[in-house]
Amino acid sequence: MSVQCCQSVEWRLCCGLRWQVLIFLLHIVSGQIRYSIPEEMKKGSIIGNVAQDLGLDLKRLRAGRARIISGESIQYTELQTDKGILVVSERIDREQLCGDVTPCSFSFEMILEHPMELHRVTVEIIDVNDHAPAFSKRDIQFEISESATLGSRFTLASAEDPDVGLNALQNYFLTTNDNYVLKQHAKPDGSKYAEMVLQKPLDREEHPRLSLKLIAVDGGNPQRSGTVNIEITVLDANDNAPVFNQSVYRATVMENASKGTYITTINASDADSGSNGVVAYSFSNLKKHLADIFNIDETTGTISVAGEIDYEKDRKFEIRVEVKDQGGLTDSSEVVIEVIDVNDNAPVINVMSFSSPVSEDAPPGTTIAIINVKDADSERNGQITCSINTNLPFKIQSSISSYYNLISDIAFDRETTPEYNITITATDSGSPPLSSTRTLHLRISDVNDNAPLFHQPLYSAYVTENNSPGMSVFTVSARDSDWNQNARISYLLEDTQISGTPVSTYISINSETGDVHAVRSFDYEQIKEFKLVVKAQDGGSPPLSSNATVTIFIQDQNDNAPQVLYPVQTSSSLVAEMVPRSADVGYLVTKVVAVDVDSGQNAWLSYKLQKATDRALFEVGLQNGEIRTIRQVNDKDVVKQRLTVVVEDNGQPSRSATVNVNVAVADSFPEVLSEFTDFTHDKDYNDNLTFYLVLALAVVSFLFITCLVVIISVKIYRWRQSRVLYHSNLPVIPYYPPRYADTLGTGTLQHVYNYEVCRTTDSRRSDCKFARPCSQNVLIMDPSSTGTMQRMQSEKNILDEPDSPIECCNVASAPPCVDSDTAVFIAAEGCFALSHCIIPGSYLCLLNVAIDFSIHEKYYCQHE
Repeated sequence: MSVQCCQSVEWRLCCGLRWQVLIFLLHIVSGQIRYSIPEEMKKGSIIGNVAQDLGLDLKRLRAGRARIISGESIQYTELQTDKGILVVSERIDREQLCGDVTPCSFSFEMILEHPMELHRVTVEIIDVNDHAPAFSKRDIQFEISESATLGSRFTLASAEDPDVGLNALQNYFLTTNDNYVLKQHAKPDGSKYAEMVLQKPLDREEHPRLSLKLIAVDGGNPQRSGTVNIEITVLDANDNAPVFNQSVYRATVMENASKGTYITTINASDADSGSNGVVAYSFSNLKKHLADIFNIDETTGTISVAGEIDYEKDRKFEIRVEVKDQGGLTDSSEVVIEVIDVNDNAPVINVMSFSSPVSEDAPPGTTIAIINVKDADSERNGQITCSINTNLPFKIQSSISSYYNLISDIAFDRETTPEYNITITATDSGSPPLSSTRTLHLRISDVNDNAPLFHQPLYSAYVTENNSPGMSVFTVSARDSDWNQNARISYLLEDTQISGTPVSTYISINSETGDVHAVRSFDYEQIKEFKLVVKAQDGGSPPLSSNATVTIFIQDQNDNAPQVLYPVQTSSSLVAEMVPRSADVGYLVTKVVAVDVDSGQNAWLSYKLQKATDRALFEVGLQNGEIRTIRQVNDKDVVKQRLTVVVEDNGQPSRSATVNVNVAVADSFPEVLSEFTDFTHDKDYNDNLTFYLVLALAVVSFLFITCLVVIISVKIYRWRQSRVLYHSNLPVIPYYPPRYADTLGTGTLQHVYNYEVCRTTDSRRSDCKFARPCSQNVLIMDPSSTGTMQRMQSEKNILDEPDSPIECCNVASAPPCVDSDTAVFIAAEGCFALSHCIIPGSYLCLLNVAIDFSIHEKYYCQHE
């Protein structure tokens, strides 16, 4: 589509262009602008309106002496300051400018002065399809044996197209034939090459020669192409093709390597013998400029340097190599040669703008100069570090790529330094590094504005706790470059708070010397550090001052002994740890827990066993305070064990605390209570609590058992009554057991029954303990009260020996009406008794029992 002459706010296109021209304003960010234009534009073609795109006025361009600075040898663009537009000044050939690199662009800087401004302009060159694919040779000759195996590959010459993208080489086509098909491959760099693959055996007698054409086409519009003739001579049988031992060879070579420098050796083998086994090596499809750089020995396959290698131009070479035997069979491989950069270019410093003199009251951050630094090397060798000579109030900062700003770091003082010689050093990161320098002479114009300056803005001081009041802690110092009264400095404390208390209650300062003194004695456990602000003020009018922050750290002393948290030591309770007699070696008894409010090594605690009832039984962990057994517990070990553990810190001098640990070696709680009765004499514990606990446990147990027996008795009694009275069809007949007589017809006669009662005398090990021996029980009829039985008890000792293990009461007789199905439970002084029908051998307790078999109450026995 043709473009007519027109004019707009953004750009202008001249008439007569026969191809599309498209200019994009991509973006403007922080003084940077980017344009895109096609290559081969005519001189004077407009690239863009720089003034409008950067928001600048035309007067500003002219007053600021706007100009373009480019590091390129060819100036492709020109700035027309009267119109504010950027135009093409030289023919732009993308292939000449960038080669295969995409995207292709070049950059330059536009500088304005008064005030100084720096803007970067980048112009991207868009490729047009102005080159057709071309082969380096017009004809390709092959000599192929008729015995070549199917699938044999023959690498064809590659075409070169300087264009990029879709305009570059895209495909190969082979004229139609019966023997070969074409296969295309892509190299790692994106370029393509083709191979002929034998798909049908050759027949020399039928076709001694074959003529084919290889066509290379690009993807441009209109499409362009190139052609090469392929002449194949069919030879007699050579049935083994040479084969490379590697598909890809990799090697490295130093930049600026001398001619003849060895790079690598390729190797191929041919199974044929004689002349058919002799192979020759060569480069395949080698580009023109590479033929002057590398050389290959066709006999040995050695690749060496033949020309100049420049890392800045080519960082890596990919070369196709070919091996051919006498029969014309070939194989191909690839050699990748990476170039190692040599630091052979020193940085170049260019001063783009420099302001001198500079006023003394210029604020920090004032730009003094704009510097451009370039290095032709790459990667580390091209990484540049800019610095200036030390002890100068300047710093250098990077702005945009390869540009640095020299700015003031602090306020100037002409009275001290009226001028500066600033040496700028640019050093790359190569090995060894290369550097270059540039010296700037800067003059300072006078203004009187010097304030006192501390040697450093932050100070640190250390004070050991428990110090004496008035002790000197630290000294601050400031300097003033002025003279006489203006240089006389006084030191003051800023009015600040420390935990709500004025700083003056902690610290004082000597106004003349800057000595800082402690007002009080410090305690590390209460305050570990605090900050104060010291002001240095000169004697000028008005006075100038500056501040410095002083951090005072309180250092710890070992002034606190360890505190035991567990076990708790009180005078009102007894705490004992139980250890079963089955405990094995290493059994954890308990753990002593202690803390120390000090810090550091003053709080490092260690535990030691000071005293023990049996030192061979227990040990204490040195670091963790764990008390463990060191041997097997046996029956000979006493129940009561008392350990005294010392907890000691690591301070100098050290402090310690002790704790007593009571240990009971027993398997049950009753055994512990019986054996620990001697603890009542220990002044450290109060046995009243233990006594009341045991008493409460006994009372609760007794009440529980009593209630349980009463409930069972009531249940059995009601069940018996229901069974006998309501579920029996027999008449109720009064039954008088033997040895009973009716008196007055109202009740049973008095009759005495004797029962045998047996109990153990070891009340310590028994669940039932009696205060007196068995008693005789007498049943007597009271004539004055019908159906009422009075109990008369006479006590006597059954056994004459009080130490006898068993005490028994003789049995005279037993009631005849009580059978084995009947059990009468009678509670008497904490014991429960059964009738004589109980299984022999049972232990019974029967005290003060009275049984009344009344006729009116209709008791009877049913014998089965």
